[in-house]
Amino acid sequence: MSEPGAWYPPLFQTRPCPPTGYENFNFVIGRTMFETDRVNAEHVKRCNRMDYVWVPTDFHVSTFVQSGVDPSKEKKDLDSKMEFVFLSVFKWEYRKGWDVLLKAYLKEFSRIDGVALYLLTNPYHSDRDFGNKIVEFVEDTGIEEPVKEEKGGGRPLVEAMSMSLPVIATNWSGPTEYLTEENSYPLLVDRMSKVMEGPFEGHLWAEPSIDKLQVLMRHVITNVEEANMRGRRAREDMIRRFSPRIVSGVVTDVIENLLDRMI
Repeated sequence: MSEPGAWYPPLFQTRPCPPTGYENFNFVIGRTMFETDRVNAEHVKRCNRMDYVWVPTDFHVSTFVQSGVDPSKEKKDLDSKMEFVFLSVFKWEYRKGWDVLLKAYLKEFSRIDGVALYLLTNPYHSDRDFGNKIVEFVEDTGIEEPVKEEKGGGRPLVEAMSMSLPVIATNWSGPTEYLTEENSYPLLVDRMSKVMEGPFEGHLWAEPSIDKLQVLMRHVITNVEEANMRGRRAREDMIRRFSPRIVSGVVTDVIENLLDRMI
């Protein structure tokens, strides 16, 4: 942790921070603090160059923002006033099934249900008009309620299950290794369809049912204790089968076997 004057290029003689400058980065995080009631203009400028700024207390949030640091650098508060929140995490590409998810959600729930759907996503090999895609989709449905982005795949499922969260996921491909009726809500596949374009043209992938997804989503919000129980079982299964200790043990055994063959 250093004050913004130490960030590259430093305003005074100090160790490089970060040691290698800002080359080949995906995003830049400034981790800092300051003890006075404000930060100066140069510090504000440097903070606003960051993608994110991490400070240790609410005091620092207040003094930095009041001094001109962009409030968007603050951690987003995702606490919802809704009674129940669905979250989906995925790259924005058709094979992730976002169309099925949004159609099911919009058909099943209305404002009076107290249910929200959050999407955490990013554009993936798509055009630059990404920001309008979800809005256009919702407008085309004729439904007025706003929808936030989300949806998931293999790793987000494992992460959620490791956190004791109940998950709904298409019961196909890799997730069939760990999805069960006891630890999750596997979504049955209606049919297989052929990929019609792109590098995987001719391959088959699963088509989940919108109607069955609606049923599962409604079931989860009306059977919260059952969902929590499945979430707890999910964490137990993740720890038992896929924890770092278990996975590293498997990798170690394989490497040791390979080394033994070399002797």
